[in-house]
Amino acid sequence: MTSADIPAMAIRVLPPQLINQIAAGEVVERPASVVKELVENALDAAARSVAVDAERGGLRLLRVRDDGHGIDGGELSLALSRHATSKIAQLEDLERVTTLGFRGEALPSISAVSRLALTSRTRGGQCAWQITTDGGETAFDLRPAPHPEGTTVEVRDLFYNTPARRKFLRSEKTEFRHIETLLKRLALARFAVRFSLQHNRRTVFDLRPATDTAAVQQRLAAVLGEEFAERALAVERVAADGMRLSGWVAPPNYSRSQADLQFFYVNGRWVRDKLVSAAVRQAYRDLMYHGRQPVFVLYLELDPALVDVNAHPAKLEVRFREAGRVHDFLFRELERVLADAKPGTVPSPPARTWMAAEPPRPQPASALSHRPAALPLKVAESLQGYADLYGTRPAPEEEDDPPLGFALAHLHGAFILAENRHGLIVVDAHAAHERILYEQLKGQYRAGTVPSQPLLLPLRLKVTPAEAELAAEMAERLAAVGIELDRAGPDSVLVRALPALLGDIDGERLIRDLLADFHQHGQSNRALEQLDAVLATMACHGSVRANRKLTVPEMNTLLRAMEATERSGQCNHGRPTWVELSLQDLNRLFLRGR
Repeated sequence: MTSADIPAMAIRVLPPQLINQIAAGEVVERPASVVKELVENALDAAARSVAVDAERGGLRLLRVRDDGHGIDGGELSLALSRHATSKIAQLEDLERVTTLGFRGEALPSISAVSRLALTSRTRGGQCAWQITTDGGETAFDLRPAPHPEGTTVEVRDLFYNTPARRKFLRSEKTEFRHIETLLKRLALARFAVRFSLQHNRRTVFDLRPATDTAAVQQRLAAVLGEEFAERALAVERVAADGMRLSGWVAPPNYSRSQADLQFFYVNGRWVRDKLVSAAVRQAYRDLMYHGRQPVFVLYLELDPALVDVNAHPAKLEVRFREAGRVHDFLFRELERVLADAKPGTVPSPPARTWMAAEPPRPQPASALSHRPAALPLKVAESLQGYADLYGTRPAPEEEDDPPLGFALAHLHGAFILAENRHGLIVVDAHAAHERILYEQLKGQYRAGTVPSQPLLLPLRLKVTPAEAELAAEMAERLAAVGIELDRAGPDSVLVRALPALLGDIDGERLIRDLLADFHQHGQSNRALEQLDAVLATMACHGSVRANRKLTVPEMNTLLRAMEATERSGQCNHGRPTWVELSLQDLNRLFLRGR
């Protein structure tokens, strides 16, 4: 009886080869999927060195060699059988997975769509054994073979018997790029292991074991670039609530247009996770320029019983059993690291980072573009606390070496030029003051102590009926940020007090912008959930305006305040507040020393 003779709805048992090919559809998406499964097996086997060779993007050949503990010759045929594994034995093991692989599907799935040879010698074994297969689970060819301790898996002609799968693959160059990216991810998971990669018999990289700080920096530079390795902020191994976090995050002004350099590991396994992405975005929420992506390498360790690694066929996603607690832990620790990054505690942002950046985008309604050219705000008075603490000396003394140096001039009413021991500092006065006021407002709000300054004469504003109603709804909660107003009629509001920290600001413009922001959000509740945006708008109004000429003491006060303020490297919109031109940069510009 042929398949054509069986009724269409009849239930039947599929042949083993077809079962494996169906399973391969989940496990083996492309050549990089094969590399992932085989290298993870090598790492689970305690390999200290892993070498990957590929030809024609992995379609002609993929060879993975390791020096792990190997497979006994009597178990080689079992290794090519479905659901055969040495990594779990009972349900309790599946609930506390500590290995990268565990399902026992990888090798049979790979062999179902390729010509596979598996050669292995156990540590201390007398000889090696090799098994070859051509798509089935039976009739294996097993023979002795020369091989050092460890395992080599050779995969040839991937998808040769499933041509429809080959049609969906990309070019050889693209497929190899996926292999390279995958191996670099794994290399960041195991610094003590040597990883090498060849393509068409050409060495692409050879990452030696990284067992000290210098070697770790070299591996970071090889994967993420030298600038990341030099400027990344270390996340020291911190523990709380049974979780530990370590790794590196890039400062906000080292960002990407794509999320292609984001590496997150859970108990040594690289994963993609929406919860993690949300926590990172929240930590960078008022530091990153619009549309940019942060760069990071982070390692989260927690009880294996608190994370489900069996949530995705390729084990690329996980589920946390206490997701909210994990999110809060990640956000809290990353926010702390980014907040501590002040001038003098991190490497200076190089001018070339922003010289090559995309042109500035149009600013929102709350930004500087439509403000008056000058306001009578006295910077030295608004930052008097910093002035008292750090002083405002107009010239450096021998014992002084502040990170941002001392002011030289105020250029075009916008930029502060300062000199430090490295070279020239250029500061955007408005952006820097905006961040300082923003952080002060946030601190006052969280402490419940945002002081108000009553207006000598209440300010009556003509607004739309909808805005008047919205102002009435917001009155009580706006009072919490130092703004006192009442509805004075169907289409008017009365402003009685403004935040004292903002000084002599244009109150009408501030209130109109806040009402516009609230209206844009659609409802007041949603707007107040984003309270930082409200405080950012207030800080923008209160900061020093363009063409407001600053005195040298005022400029030095601002520099010292920046050095003492969290996140002062960026304004509230994610733009840089300062850059440094080193003496080497200046010499290069003028061809000195050539």
